[in-house]
Amino acid sequence: MTQTLSSGGANDPRISERTPSTHAKPDERVKQAGHVRSMIRSVSLWFDNSRTAGATAAADRYEVDWYRIIPFIGLHLMCLAVIWVGWSPIAIGVAAALYVVRMFAITGFYHRYFSHRTFKTSRAGQFVFAVAGNTAVQRGPLWWAAHHRHHHRYSDQDEDRHSPRQHGFFWAHVGWITSKSNFDTNLDAVQDLAKYPELRFLNRFDNLIPLLLGIAVFCLGVALETWAPQLGTSGFQMLVWGFFVSTIFVAHATFTINSLTHIFGRKRYKSKDDSRNNVWLALLTLGEGWHNNHHYYPGATRQGFYWWEIDLTYYALVALSSLGIIWDLNPVPDKIRASNHVSPA
Repeated sequence: MTQTLSSGGANDPRISERTPSTHAKPDERVKQAGHVRSMIRSVSLWFDNSRTAGATAAADRYEVDWYRIIPFIGLHLMCLAVIWVGWSPIAIGVAAALYVVRMFAITGFYHRYFSHRTFKTSRAGQFVFAVAGNTAVQRGPLWWAAHHRHHHRYSDQDEDRHSPRQHGFFWAHVGWITSKSNFDTNLDAVQDLAKYPELRFLNRFDNLIPLLLGIAVFCLGVALETWAPQLGTSGFQMLVWGFFVSTIFVAHATFTINSLTHIFGRKRYKSKDDSRNNVWLALLTLGEGWHNNHHYYPGATRQGFYWWEIDLTYYALVALSSLGIIWDLNPVPDKIRASNHVSPA
């Protein structure tokens, strides 16, 4: 006689034993597909960072986009190649020169011009300044300016994306730029700049100029190896020192202003934030270390308010002004310089 199974419905234990994963597999496939899409989207943003404009701002502030930051990690890892390419005086010299030029481009152009508009220039000059700043591999001019204006608006408050007081030293120094929530450019914060299509282009394809610089540095090394072999350099040696090592030094020197100048130094002026003046960081960053001065009165072109406060970027900007390339440098008003002192230094 044939034995039949009774119909126990969804609760029949014999059915659940035979089909334990019928509902889990589709969910797992959906999860995996979403992960792949996220990876592809992050990688695509290496080349065109406008593709998800507005889509990441709502992400958790501490959510790191690991795929997106692979190039940033790669910049650090490539510095280890000095073990294999060796060094030469000319390679070190080019690295040092590119450090100074690109640090000046960051502090003089990305910061004092694009972020604070402390002087004026022509539209052509503005574009050249944007290209120069972009060589430092700190993303586009609109992104940089938008984030910096946000920092001044909320300095050391919870909304400040790189406050040591709120988020700890490591996050303020470098962690914040790895966050998925910080990759977008808030164009509303830079409407005065976003009206220029050439600036929007540089901001959208912000790895193009660094790529061209890397190629140029490599070609310089190849040319020197061919025509001046006595210098002892090569294409790869020049690339490693002149581009990768120099870029990382510029990056972390810039980051110290977000982190160290809110921890170490002296406060000349009373302020609600933790900004401090630090002479050593001022020398390292060509004048950015006079951070308490700057936060007290960010509208001045000069950040070293007194003659003894060395501000190399300001001196270079004065030189450009004498050549007619820039003009109307905003001074430090006497009433600002003398007001609201906490200490004499």
